[in-house]
Amino acid sequence: MRPKKNVIIIGAAGRDFHNFNTYYRNNDAYHVVAFTAAQIPDIEGRKYPAELAGSPYSQGIPIHAEEDLTRLIKEFEVDDCVYAYSDGCAISTCHVCGRLGKCCRCQFYSAGP
Repeated sequence: MRPKKNVIIIGAAGRDFHNFNTYYRNNDAYHVVAFTAAQIPDIEGRKYPAELAGSPYSQGIPIHAEEDLTRLIKEFEVDDCVYAYSDGCAISTCHVCGRLGKCCRCQFYSAGP
């Protein structure tokens, strides 16, 4: 097993960044490999800035379209996916979780209240 768990934070450029900053940013047990987003137009292809992400992320953290999630999980050998939408309903959470459960072996959970 790798020394750090690879993580993708699934979000909308709000709670996902907050969760990263408050829990993952300086946490030696995790390496956030990407954010995904579906609600903000044209955000995919951008990066969470290296200046905000901290020294382990000198190139920043890429933001991908949520529709690429399955491919990203396999490509980055992701251990954990964190659902971080502040306005996500149970149905959308179950949809994402169900899609991942059929093709991936990573853990899926929601962070925050």
